[in-house]
Amino acid sequence: MADSETATFGGGCFWCMEPIFEDLRGVISAEPGFAGGRVKNPSYREVCTGRTGHAEVVQITFDPERISFRDLLEVFFAVHDPTTENRQGADVGPQYRSIILTHSDGQREEAFEMVSSLEAEPTWEGRRIVTEIVPFEAFYPAEKEHRHYFEAHPERAYCRTVIAPKVAKFHRQFSERIGGVG
Repeated sequence: MADSETATFGGGCFWCMEPIFEDLRGVISAEPGFAGGRVKNPSYREVCTGRTGHAEVVQITFDPERISFRDLLEVFFAVHDPTTENRQGADVGPQYRSIILTHSDGQREEAFEMVSSLEAEPTWEGRRIVTEIVPFEAFYPAEKEHRHYFEAHPERAYCRTVIAPKVAKFHRQFSERIGGVG
């Protein structure tokens, strides 16, 4: 196996993003946390205020021989609305913004190319993609109770009404890519 690589994406609540990326073949791990802010080692409560500058993100470790960064970008843009600023559905605030934190010049270039190609597609009906593309600086893992949240709490209302339908749609759309390694 080649060396693993890292990708960091924010597309709304990390409880929604974690189970999607964990299920992808070639993904070794997907860890919820915070990035893109000004405060070192913020807590979930602090980030929820919207005043730390952080986004809820998932940091993905992947095997580039099994899944490419471009493949991850395709999933990322398919599972959230990159045209809404500081919101995903009912989740509102800068912590829910669409963001790609790039770990290399190659990732940065691919992210910008993907945005350009997506904006040219009729799917977006002229809507501008507002996804931030910024260099990765730091990742702060979420507290333990936020890891594998969907798996641990499938009976909770948010899991049933928001996360489960999103994961089911992802499974239908990307069925050939399901089968995470980690």
